[in-house]
Amino acid sequence: MELSNLKPKKGARHAKKRVGRGPGSGHGKTSGRGEKGQKSRSGFSRMRGFEGGQMPLHRRLPKRGFTNIFKKENVIVKVSDLERFDNGATVDEAALRSAGLIRGRADSIKILSDGKLTKKLTVHANKFSDAARKQIESAGGTCQETKQETQE
Repeated sequence: MELSNLKPKKGARHAKKRVGRGPGSGHGKTSGRGEKGQKSRSGFSRMRGFEGGQMPLHRRLPKRGFTNIFKKENVIVKVSDLERFDNGATVDEAALRSAGLIRGRADSIKILSDGKLTKKLTVHANKFSDAARKQIESAGGTCQETKQETQE
C-alpha cells in the first residue's frame, strides 16, 4: 500500500450537485430555489431569529433587570466535603479543583460549617464561617485566609 493507491470507501464520496446547468439536469432554470421571492434571490441570508415577519420571540418577551459584569462568583465548600482529603493534607484551591469541589470561575472560596470533620487539615480559603473555623481547629487543623486578587 502506498499513498498513490489510497482511495475512500465506496459510497463515502459523491458528486457535488451542479445546479443551473440546463433542463436536462433536473436542477436547471430556478436551480432548486422555487419561483420568485426573497429566498430565491442571490445574496439572501435570513436574519437570526426571523419568524417570517411575525414579531420574533426575543422581542415579544419582556426584558427585566440587568447583568452585572463585575459580579464576584463566591464558591461555598462545606466542612463535610473536606473529609475526603487525607489526614495532615493542605487544602487549597488547586486541591479543591482536583477533588471536583470547585468548577469554573471562583473569585473567592468560603468554608461553611455543614457536617463533621475528624481529620487534621491545613485549609487555605478566602473566608471561613466562625463555626467552620472552630470545627477545623478543634480537629487539630489550621485555617489560613488568603487574600482576594482584585482586578482594577
